[in-house]
Amino acid sequence: MTSHPSIAGIPLVLGGNVFGFTADEDTSFAVLDRFYEAGGRMVDSAQGYSVWVPGHVGGESETVIGKWLASRGVRAEMRIATKTGMSGNPGDLQPAKVAEELHKSLDRLQTDYVDLYYAHRDEPQTPLEDVAAGFDALVQRGLVREIGASNYNAERLGAVCDIATGNGMTPFTILQNEYNLVERGSYPPELQQLCMDRGIAMLPWFGLAAGFLTGKYRTREDLKRFNRGSSIERFFDKGLTVLPTLDAVAAETGASHGAVALAWLLRQPGIAAPVASASRPEQLDIQFEALQLELSQDQLDRLTRSSS
Repeated sequence: MTSHPSIAGIPLVLGGNVFGFTADEDTSFAVLDRFYEAGGRMVDSAQGYSVWVPGHVGGESETVIGKWLASRGVRAEMRIATKTGMSGNPGDLQPAKVAEELHKSLDRLQTDYVDLYYAHRDEPQTPLEDVAAGFDALVQRGLVREIGASNYNAERLGAVCDIATGNGMTPFTILQNEYNLVERGSYPPELQQLCMDRGIAMLPWFGLAAGFLTGKYRTREDLKRFNRGSSIERFFDKGLTVLPTLDAVAAETGASHGAVALAWLLRQPGIAAPVASASRPEQLDIQFEALQLELSQDQLDRLTRSSS
């Protein structure tokens, strides 16, 4: 596992995209309680979660997390990450807009700082100089401890980091792109190398491919039976080619399919910790099982080849 000073000892990140969506407030609290009790200390959210639900406006996830932090009195122990600019609209990453949205997030999270604040999506209309300056200002004010980029390519991430370091500003030190055993296109070799060269920790989202890599989706009928079936559709055809190897390694190790998939992820270059969500407390078992699972080099190689 790649070491990074900001997240040392944080081997897993709990995805908050389901809070207020497929997990209501009581269930979300149960998930967060179980995660905390098992030693989990980092939760990921975004101001845009869950704007895709009819009637939601965004911020629902942050609100749930904020209520949980306040009721449990554990803010100082937790690392909280959130993001701004999910839609990538023109002006989303302008300094004034970024600051305005952070204050809304802080109110919902019931805190006066976040440990990690992301540019959720690259937004080319705002000059990178302004993006770098806007995020650095929040760090200088103590509102943000660390900054990250999500859904960036190597060229744009390298450019904004060059601008920041060249001007004495805080660079992005975390990347959150999609990356899992089925879909690896958003973390190609050149981006992986950039992150490793610059000490940028990668915290991949959809580490379980929206749940496909738990092994429970085998037919399109299975997709219809679960409420996340629509988000899994895009993984389905390619994912079916991965399942035989995933089945075999799960049988060889006695581990769950999801734990095998996350254990593979943890062994990839530049990966610091996967971001994986849970709609029910028992789903967290996969994440903690993965931390204890040691795959052989042969098993890792076979899994890698299965989705190449």
